[in-house]
Amino acid sequence: MTNTKSSVNYRAVPDENGRFGPYGGKYVPETLMPALEELEEAYLLARNDKEFMAELAYLQRTFVGRPTPITYARRLSEHLGGAQIYLKREDLAHTGAHKINNALGQALLMKRKMGKTRIVAETGAGQHGVATATVAALLGIECIVYMGTVDMARQQPNVFRMRLLGTEVRGVESGSKTLKDAINEAIRDWVTNVETTHYLLGSVLGPHPYPAMVRDFQSIIGCEAYSQMRDGEDGPGRLPDAIVACVGGGSNAIGVFHSFLEEENVRLIGVEAGGYGIEGGQHAARFADPKMGRIGVLQGTKSYVLQDEDGQIALTHSISAGLDYASVGPEHSWLRDLERTEYTYCTDAQAMEGFKLLCHLEGIIPALESSHAIGHVMELAPQMAKDQIILVNLSGRGDKDLGTVMATLGESVQ
Repeated sequence: MTNTKSSVNYRAVPDENGRFGPYGGKYVPETLMPALEELEEAYLLARNDKEFMAELAYLQRTFVGRPTPITYARRLSEHLGGAQIYLKREDLAHTGAHKINNALGQALLMKRKMGKTRIVAETGAGQHGVATATVAALLGIECIVYMGTVDMARQQPNVFRMRLLGTEVRGVESGSKTLKDAINEAIRDWVTNVETTHYLLGSVLGPHPYPAMVRDFQSIIGCEAYSQMRDGEDGPGRLPDAIVACVGGGSNAIGVFHSFLEEENVRLIGVEAGGYGIEGGQHAARFADPKMGRIGVLQGTKSYVLQDEDGQIALTHSISAGLDYASVGPEHSWLRDLERTEYTYCTDAQAMEGFKLLCHLEGIIPALESSHAIGHVMELAPQMAKDQIILVNLSGRGDKDLGTVMATLGESVQ
């Protein structure tokens, strides 16, 4: 793109066709177009409905536990010897991750504005599934969550939590048996039952209006962080020099980036899943792999997609189920073209080092997704001055990942 960052109106996207520059759009069967139009209309009305927004704010305070705090990671900062590190504590939100922000917003929208009686959703790491099951129980809505059987095996506690909350979890055996395949099954269900069912998509993916709507529900993260960082009592009293967040589909990253887009002195850094390394092809780093990461269409939206030589969707790998996905939200692709955001990757091994370091130095057990952001900060912070500041979006807590961590570390934890 030829636009300079300073000339871009970041609030003007997506356009009326659901596009972020060349990305986004609606690539769905004709049978779903009326449902998407209904959803867009309901959401646009709800944003301007004072009663709806007041009820959402009330539940965010009294049910979700917002605002989540920021925490100064003093020992981690001292250990790395460079920039001062702050954590935005989405791990302290109800259900243990940022996913509850979007799940609550969409479920309330469906209940109050659309008259649907049934939710279907997908989940990878299980956090979106748990959040959806939670709000379905809160609002008295029937809920079905689709989950790849590979993810079910590595996220058994979350499967149990969803079932405890009254949600039916349906295992998906097709394809790689991970998040992409769970989304496919959820969409099939939605197409079949579109009159009664709302598809509660969990990230800034899919056809318009999902990327914009999910971003807007998650933007509360950045709104809070913007004020908290400028607070001289609980925060540093100024904006950070860099913000770091993991990127799977990209909802936690867009959520924290959104309020800072016009602050050009704040670097916005997304960290993808490097898996076993880019060279071997076993990863989920859409931007980092020049051979496999190309523009394509997946599950309703145009963005960067990992593909093989024939254009087929490539198999992905990450130790983190929530980052194990072949595409990325279209707004991330647009922001990268504009050079407003930067993207790097963190391997499984680096993420595990970040996981252990935060546990040992700060008494916080992070999700493996968030550990990718910490893994990159281990490299970034020492390169920065001691009077500079990094804000890390700690998107979730690590209870759900202890089985994977135990299997990976074995007896090496001392």
